[in-house]
Amino acid sequence: MGGHPEGEVAAQLALQTIATLFQKEALPELANVEAFLAEALMTAQRQILHYGTDHGMLDCPRTTVVVAVVQDGTVTWTHCGDSRFYLSRRGALLARTRDHSLIEQNQSRPVQERSFTKLNRNVLFTCLGSPVKPFFKIEGPVSLQQGDRLLLCSDGLWSSVSDRDILNDLDSKPVHAAVPDLVEQALRQAGATSDNVTCLALEWETPDGFDSTRGGVSTEAIGKGDFASTVHADWPDSEAEIFDDAAIERSIEEINAAIRRSMAKKSK
Repeated sequence: MGGHPEGEVAAQLALQTIATLFQKEALPELANVEAFLAEALMTAQRQILHYGTDHGMLDCPRTTVVVAVVQDGTVTWTHCGDSRFYLSRRGALLARTRDHSLIEQNQSRPVQERSFTKLNRNVLFTCLGSPVKPFFKIEGPVSLQQGDRLLLCSDGLWSSVSDRDILNDLDSKPVHAAVPDLVEQALRQAGATSDNVTCLALEWETPDGFDSTRGGVSTEAIGKGDFASTVHADWPDSEAEIFDDAAIERSIEEINAAIRRSMAKKSK
């Protein structure tokens, strides 16, 4: 995350922690995917905070993260911040994560409750590395069908390339061609202002004789809000509580205060 020191360290710590935990627990499969994802993000959070403490940092490194687990013919995912997960089927967007940003939170409200002042899309109200407990929701499992495309990316991609163009490229090309093309498109369109662009995708091919409808929800007609969701056990039970306006404002102020401290330290 920009505005904070050593963001690349936070990202690396998160990836290493989650990968190590997966290798430890997937023997050969995860016993509980939802519990693994919750544990993985909270363990990554602790590792980043420990790093900041051990190095005497006034402001810990921060990172966004998106994680998906494919197991038993289904996919389950979670994210923290504005790194995104996309799931497309036959060219249609089946699912996309909602950014933990002030602007996306505003857009999700009824029209009469929205703020129409210009909002900075870079203002996030949660991330890994913040002293405030991170918010995240676990979504799925969704049963995968032949040809489904899964894509995980950083905001450097989707901020420069529209969802429509992402889906068009993902659907019209093999993923091994679509990913580098999307990255190149994002870098070209953003030009000198380009952010880091990270993108990972796969196409699901159902093995012969594999029943992809077992163990998950039917995806013949998935409507808004149909995904199962899980949050950390000691967190609020409803999304309304998790994304309470007061809590969001506190998180934003804490993040802004940390940025101000970091900038003041650099100017000395």
